[in-house]
Amino acid sequence: MAETIKTLLLIDGSSYLYRAFHALPDLRSPTGAPTGALYGIISMLKRLVKEVPADYIGCVFDAKGKTFRDDLYPDYKATRPSMPDDLRVQIEPIHAAIKAMGLPILMVDGVEADDVIGTLCKAAEAACIHSVVSTGDKDMAQLVSGMVRLVNTMSNETLDPDGVRAKFGVPPERIVDYLALMGDTVDNVPGVPKCGPKTAVKWLTEYDSLDAVMANADKIGGVVGQNLRDTLAWLPLGRELVTIKCDVDLHAELPRGLETLTPIDADKAKLAELFETAGFKSWLRELRGDAEVGDKIAASGNQQALRPFAPTEAGELAELPRDYATIVDMALLESWLAKLDATELVAFDTETDSLDPLTARIVGLSFAVAEGQAAYLPLAHQYPGVPDQLDLATVLALLKPWLENASRKKLGQNLKYDQHVLANYGIALAGVAEDTLLQSYVLDSTERHGMDELAAKHLGLKAIAYEEICGKGAKQIGFAAVDIDTATRYSGEDADITLRLHHAFAPKLGAEKRLDYVYREIELPSREVLFKMERQGVLLDSNLLKGQSHELGQTMLRLEQEAYELAGQPFNLGSPKQIGEILFDKLQLPVRKKTPKGAPSTDEDVLQELARDYPLPAKLLQHRSLAKLKSTYTDKLPLMINPATGRVHTNYSQATAVTGRLSSNDPNLQNIPVRTHEGRRIREAFIAPPGQMIVSADYSQIELRIMAHLSSDPGMLAAFAAGIDIHRATAAEVFGATPETVSSEQRRYAKAINFGLIYGMSTFGLAAQLDIERSAAQNYIDRYFARYTGVAAYMQTTRETAREHGFVETWFGRRLWLPEIRSSNQGRRQGAERAAINAPMQGTAADLIKLAMVAVQDWIEREGLQSRLIMQVHDELVMQVPEAELELIKVKLPELMAGVAALQVPLLAEVGVGANWEAAH
Repeated sequence: MAETIKTLLLIDGSSYLYRAFHALPDLRSPTGAPTGALYGIISMLKRLVKEVPADYIGCVFDAKGKTFRDDLYPDYKATRPSMPDDLRVQIEPIHAAIKAMGLPILMVDGVEADDVIGTLCKAAEAACIHSVVSTGDKDMAQLVSGMVRLVNTMSNETLDPDGVRAKFGVPPERIVDYLALMGDTVDNVPGVPKCGPKTAVKWLTEYDSLDAVMANADKIGGVVGQNLRDTLAWLPLGRELVTIKCDVDLHAELPRGLETLTPIDADKAKLAELFETAGFKSWLRELRGDAEVGDKIAASGNQQALRPFAPTEAGELAELPRDYATIVDMALLESWLAKLDATELVAFDTETDSLDPLTARIVGLSFAVAEGQAAYLPLAHQYPGVPDQLDLATVLALLKPWLENASRKKLGQNLKYDQHVLANYGIALAGVAEDTLLQSYVLDSTERHGMDELAAKHLGLKAIAYEEICGKGAKQIGFAAVDIDTATRYSGEDADITLRLHHAFAPKLGAEKRLDYVYREIELPSREVLFKMERQGVLLDSNLLKGQSHELGQTMLRLEQEAYELAGQPFNLGSPKQIGEILFDKLQLPVRKKTPKGAPSTDEDVLQELARDYPLPAKLLQHRSLAKLKSTYTDKLPLMINPATGRVHTNYSQATAVTGRLSSNDPNLQNIPVRTHEGRRIREAFIAPPGQMIVSADYSQIELRIMAHLSSDPGMLAAFAAGIDIHRATAAEVFGATPETVSSEQRRYAKAINFGLIYGMSTFGLAAQLDIERSAAQNYIDRYFARYTGVAAYMQTTRETAREHGFVETWFGRRLWLPEIRSSNQGRRQGAERAAINAPMQGTAADLIKLAMVAVQDWIEREGLQSRLIMQVHDELVMQVPEAELELIKVKLPELMAGVAALQVPLLAEVGVGANWEAAH
């Protein structure tokens, strides 16, 4: 019998430390100590040791202090920032946890973890032992051989020799030469300037090795060839710095050779102590014999999968008894009708055959009158042996008086959907008093608002998932095919949990008057208006769209031919791979950035930058833009017309954008590009029926007006009070001119500054947008803040308030949480600081447009008008107006929009009228 080949698993702990730290949210122990990196490392190891059975295991970390590379090159790793404090304090518990798991740890002075791993791989290979190196470090690819492979648990990538060649373009034995040519910015090792991966691969393919490339440097032309010749003296040292040392003396660390790395049994007592200190309750449960939760974490496919679970780590999930009634006879129905009528607030839910609210048909209904007291009313289940069910039409006729009674208060999770479903049967739901989706959204817009997630986080309950009873993917069954007993447990639980969530949320909202105002005076009334807008829909000219689609197709064909000519060959304009080959291999355009897999990126930002200097990227952008318009709008919109109404009905989500803005989907009416002629033409297809017109009213410069109000800046307040063009006024201040003498170019610069600062644009971003030097951009920003001192003070105060409280607020009290505002990660923290400035303005604008919707709808109904709100797009309301009411709407609509709030500056809504949406602008 052949001898079984053993396996050595080597874990690059230093590589995973930072990745775990940055991949997870800011998890904290019960005492407030950071635990994210500890959680990530343990989770990765739990999964790794399951997936890679090994005879020997070594977790290798960098030791403190200098290494031999620092002696070779004093600036080695000089640009690396110091370890964040929140990570540094986790190192000791991470090491303790790994040892308690029974896994050997290695740290060797004077060398790096890479060198220890390299040495162990060579020793294993000499002993005919396979090595698996778990790392995210590309330098390790030089170790790959027939006996050594790399695995990356963060990206689920495995590299053998063929994989290395496929990923990098060179075999493992040439990785050192490849790295030496490119240099390593992370470790501050210079390479040949402007020599990227493609150039390095090209040279090594042609000349085989770094030594041969250096010997033939005189034959390589262009700027990069000269750079190579200028770097020849450095390259030998650069190669030495990137070469992993494979002969480290490990006798002291491994007195029994590789046998020293044999894993031992876990110290469960020590692990329990560590998990309790860190607050990892589910892993404590696993240690005590119930592995369900712990296994769920260990089995997760990637680090991102940890995110939704991690916040609930502090509490274990329980299950409800789910002892609910099933209403299958008239006597029980009458009993429950009496309960509904006598209960102050009833949780209510529909089970249907579709997610499309305008076509969904009822399968069953559920109600909860108290916690634990719920019932399911099956009405349209269909499967072999299904029990008798009450007649749908009869039941709805009996329920209709209660459903339409405004004095009988109802509660639900996203009741707008259920309201549509009932409207499909001619029932006008009234008495919507509470909605847990909106309660959750107002309390914290940054969290997930699905009922299952809310139950876990706020109630500590594990809800039955839809996929558990209906399956997934192609094998998923409709709810009508679910047996009634199972449906009762599932749907009864939905109503029960919804009621329990309301009981958890209501006191929190009641304790915060401003939040309660946002919920009761903005979100709940907006929900009703949105239902009516969605139900109304908008009329489309499908023939016009079909004609536009044909024209776009013809233009795309012309652009393809022009692109072929510029490229010198045909290629697939929809293939990033082929585009990259043409741009960077054939045409040798400069590589601006890389994809996560190391290939030159061809995303829109890159093409925009290249298009400034090269014609082909500009053609590709044109083609890409038209292709998106065609596939997303001109081709798709006619197919989305509801055959029963002849109109398109979008869905407005209130609980998606963290700032309070609405989002639109199926179709998305808020992303139609209006900066291009082709994009604006799509709005021509949104038409009014005969005898009516489209009216559009848009808040003018709303976020700048809000900035003036929030900052109380005298200059901005004066400009808006006087009705002066704010961009012209800003240009006059920044450029030291009078408003009358401001040029169009100066106004353009001022507009970029005004909006850029609101959105947190950096000096670099402003310079890029205006195509000017960074010093000039900084000069403009300095002048801006010197003249608008109130804006500067507001921004500084807002950042400080956000750091102190963890959130900012809109003018009306909407709370916008900033989870990363105290992050040790500079990029995340700065992003949160930018959001802290912008969110109050964007959120206040969202509050205003919702209040405007409510005011307009109330007025329409009060006056008994035939005009209808049909769309809300960002700061714009769109109406369908009979010609007889047109003059009244043109006057009253902007008045209502301007009158929803009294700010320090006047609100202004500009109105346009036309036969279609585009003409109304």
